[in-house]
Amino acid sequence: MTADEARLSPLRVFDAVKALAFIGDLSMGQPTDHSPRTAWLAARLAHAAQLDAAACDTVRETSLLRWSGCTANAGGFAELFGDDVQVRGAMLENRSGWAKPLEGRGDVGALLAPLAQIHCEVSGEVARMLGLARETERALRHIFESWDGHGVPAQLAGEAVPFAVFVVGLAGDLEALGRAHGVAAALALVAQRSETRYPARLVAIAAQHAHEWIAELDRATPGELDAALATPAMQQTTSAELIADVIDLKLPWMTGFSRAVAATAAQCCARLTADPAAPLRVYRAGLIHGIGRAAVPNGIWNATTRLPESAWEKVRLVPYWTARAGKQAGALNEAAELASQAYERLDGSGYFRGAREAALTLEARVLAATVAWVALRSARPWRAALCAEEAARQLHDDVAAGRLSGEVVDALLADSGVTAPRPAGGGTPGARASAQGSSQASAPLSAREIDVLRAISRGASNKEAARALTLSPSTVRTHVESVFRKLECSTRAAATLKAAALGLL
Repeated sequence: MTADEARLSPLRVFDAVKALAFIGDLSMGQPTDHSPRTAWLAARLAHAAQLDAAACDTVRETSLLRWSGCTANAGGFAELFGDDVQVRGAMLENRSGWAKPLEGRGDVGALLAPLAQIHCEVSGEVARMLGLARETERALRHIFESWDGHGVPAQLAGEAVPFAVFVVGLAGDLEALGRAHGVAAALALVAQRSETRYPARLVAIAAQHAHEWIAELDRATPGELDAALATPAMQQTTSAELIADVIDLKLPWMTGFSRAVAATAAQCCARLTADPAAPLRVYRAGLIHGIGRAAVPNGIWNATTRLPESAWEKVRLVPYWTARAGKQAGALNEAAELASQAYERLDGSGYFRGAREAALTLEARVLAATVAWVALRSARPWRAALCAEEAARQLHDDVAAGRLSGEVVDALLADSGVTAPRPAGGGTPGARASAQGSSQASAPLSAREIDVLRAISRGASNKEAARALTLSPSTVRTHVESVFRKLECSTRAAATLKAAALGLL
């Protein structure tokens, strides 16, 4: 089975949205039901405010995708605060002292505005790629605007702001603050934000109904939440590649990694079994195996020295969170269960379960070996990418030690000696060539613009891209501006997301 064949299996938009909501909640340092609970409260608030059915649907969709841009600006939060996950949880829950790391560095709002721009642009693009209504996309592109005009990114005020923004913002505050401080305290904080963050009439409605709504919400089952939140637009189908791309936005050096794992694993699996469904299962698992990565601060991922045990404990929980995402994301449950075995080893030395050979299916063995292979062939902050021969040697060492399957490793490396796909090219050699042929024909970018885009999508500055491509910084800047104009975006993260969808990375 080729990667193109694997992509043909449809996924309900609602299940993709729930997976993206899970990733967003992890990124925000929140319980993984924060976004669904926010959406439920927002729907009640919208109905009580007498919004029509279409507006209520916009509120539901916006609530679930509100944090879908969080992986894209994680690096910026890490640079400003150190721990990108912890600080966003502190901000959302109004914990005192969250801005202390910014003391003496200028206006807090000005420092955070570029990060908000990235977030808004990416989340709006996610809605567009999912085929949701223009109203949902517009609300997400302005999700941090305020009633009084002091929000971002466009400083819109009052009626100029999509009304869903106020409904979702108030519902989100009620959910997070109510959980952290109690409903009464949450309502007091919401009241302080009346006529600044959101209009007074919404605050009055929340004050009247909040206690009964939250009590009812606490009694709701996951099935009841799903029934209350699924909109007609979210009954359409999509593919899981968007989830993979959002996952990989957290770390520029991971650009294309999940797609490369998926494509490589599917091809390897097809060599080992006659079951036509097996490569599809492995492909989808490869796309989403990194969901849990959102729960780990970027500072840990970017460390260039040996991790302390406390950091390793967070890393070991990555596949646990991936498994949990499947429980929440409906049709992705089977794929997430398989994906959560990506770091298991036959001798029980892997994580998070410490599963041994008898418990690991062929598909799990394929995924584990593929993740290891693609990672070894990729550059990391602590080492350069390994050449194919050295990466193959390390895999064979793991086979000899009883950690990886020899059958799988042989199949993985079979096609062309030890030459195999690298994520820097976006997948397997065949898939990459096909993608380049089709995407370059349809994309408006020149070959040199694509080269520059690939460099900056992996975190290179203009100067670094210039050195790598033997261009002047001014030429790179001109290409970047042209890429942004042609792709209709203004941030590198949004350009990366669009380029991944076009098969350019």
